[in-house]
Amino acid sequence: MTTSTPDTTSSILIVDDMEENLVALEAVLGSLAQVVRAHSGETALKAMLRQEFAVVLIDVMMPGMNGFETAANIKGLDQTKDVPVILLTGAEVDPNYAYRGYTVGAADFLIKPFDPWLLRTKVNVFLDLHRKNRQLAAQAEQLKRLLTTDAHPGEPSAPADTPRLADVAGQLAQVELLLRETDGPEPAGLADRIADLEQAVERLVAGRGA
Repeated sequence: MTTSTPDTTSSILIVDDMEENLVALEAVLGSLAQVVRAHSGETALKAMLRQEFAVVLIDVMMPGMNGFETAANIKGLDQTKDVPVILLTGAEVDPNYAYRGYTVGAADFLIKPFDPWLLRTKVNVFLDLHRKNRQLAAQAEQLKRLLTTDAHPGEPSAPADTPRLADVAGQLAQVELLLRETDGPEPAGLADRIADLEQAVERLVAGRGA
């Protein structure tokens, strides 16, 4: 049996007031990415302000700040509002719990005991989206540097723009490839980044024609 190597560049936050539940979740998800534990909603919020997470799993029934309140607070902060939230609860639940979960911004709602394979599959989707979103962010930053770099002194402006235009076009092709490979919800800010890339190409083309 082959074991996968966890992705150390992405992190999963698991939130539950019961240690045995945290241990069980970490056993299921630990091979996918770095797993960080939080024993309360308050602790989870502090952790999310210190560190970036690809996805957070929260138990609904917790003392103090429950799962719904924790999810609502996460979605209410600019720094954490785009982090996907999966709510977890026991088998005997109020039929309105799922509706409440989606109302506060949860991406999914699972009832315990959950199928470990199903949980891993759902979490893997968000980890993949997080990785692709980071790639897009890196490309956007690279493009920003590219567009703000002046041509070397003494060189004509049009020839200097030619390789830059090719670089931008190449980045657009990479974004389109990521879009085709993505199976699931759109990564946060993807539409804005695509628009920025397209506008950059238009600016370069206009500049060459001026």
